[in-house]
Amino acid sequence: MSIYFYPVLGLMAGVASGFLGIGGGTIVVPALVFLAGFTQHQAQGTTLAMMVPPIALLAAIKYYQAGNVNIKAAALICAGFFIGALLGAVLVAPVPDQMLKKIFGIFLMLIAVKMIFGR
Repeated sequence: MSIYFYPVLGLMAGVASGFLGIGGGTIVVPALVFLAGFTQHQAQGTTLAMMVPPIALLAAIKYYQAGNVNIKAAALICAGFFIGALLGAVLVAPVPDQMLKKIFGIFLMLIAVKMIFGR
């Protein structure tokens, strides 16, 4: 996986978080599993490490101790997420509430279908 993948993933997750008000893990975990080839445990551990300051420090430590955290990926995703969340918050301002609800619902449905029926 290219080193550029991780900060771009963080940027996209940040935009989605700022735009939809969702946690970054909703984007990052499936992306790491389906696009980067991480195991589910590695994806969850790496995502928690990405959000450490200060959200999930204790959980990330447990995942790290079990060997399920990619520190480099977590740091790069975090960098992109930091800027992406601001960008998402700016972009969502003109979107009507009803449209935003539909976008959010479709996003969750697509992720659910992929998680249930994906590889």
